[in-house]
Amino acid sequence: MMMPTIFLGHGSPMNAIEDNEFTKGWREISNTIPRPDSILAISAHWFTEGTRVQTEMAPKTIHDFYGFPKKLIEAEYPVPGAPNVAERAIELLGNDVLIDNSWGVDHGAWSVLGIMYPYADIPVCQMSVNQNLSPKAIFEIGAKLKPLRDENIMIIGSGNIVHNLSLVDFSMSGGYDWADEFDQSIYSAIQARDFDRIIDYKKTGDCAKYAFSTPEHFNPLLYVLGASDEKDKLSVYNHSRTMGSLSMTSYVFSE
Repeated sequence: MMMPTIFLGHGSPMNAIEDNEFTKGWREISNTIPRPDSILAISAHWFTEGTRVQTEMAPKTIHDFYGFPKKLIEAEYPVPGAPNVAERAIELLGNDVLIDNSWGVDHGAWSVLGIMYPYADIPVCQMSVNQNLSPKAIFEIGAKLKPLRDENIMIIGSGNIVHNLSLVDFSMSGGYDWADEFDQSIYSAIQARDFDRIIDYKKTGDCAKYAFSTPEHFNPLLYVLGASDEKDKLSVYNHSRTMGSLSMTSYVFSE
């Protein structure tokens, strides 16, 4: 059986300690897909020169935020590491991958995994988003990682398709018109399996100029699309925007 590959819109770190429409969507995902032996997590919050993977047996929980409640700042996700997954990623991607144990499991990964798998009993290897690569090259890396899915390893990308913190309005429950337009354009392209349109997202129009200023939250989607298969069933969760300029839309590609 081929494991799913999933893009999760993770949004605010507060989701890790809240019970809301988004966390309910993440729970529904975990309840409707097969349980993996391990997870390769690609988080927007590890944005590095080159591609990096970790081989720690017990990666630390990274709290890469500030100004939040004590409960969140002290939250731990003591998940075991998955060095075997790192080794397989290196085999599949070649010498361009570096082993880097200076990081850990950051909130882009644990805030969603802690909801989906609260017992922290599925080993996780985190892989960085390579800031040096074009969207097409990132998609191609995802395609090279696709064999992991046949080895009971789930590939999860975590970010936000729309992520413009400079325009966040905490009083808004929905999104600005441009945020809705960009998110809906990506949604339509994914439904049509028109991945070239997503790789060339800048042609979407003016809305693309506002969707994000740097691509680290968008790029995890490209890894996931690359690892998808034409035979996959597509399921969409949390198809919405919040705080004006954040998209929470999540995509599951499953056999």
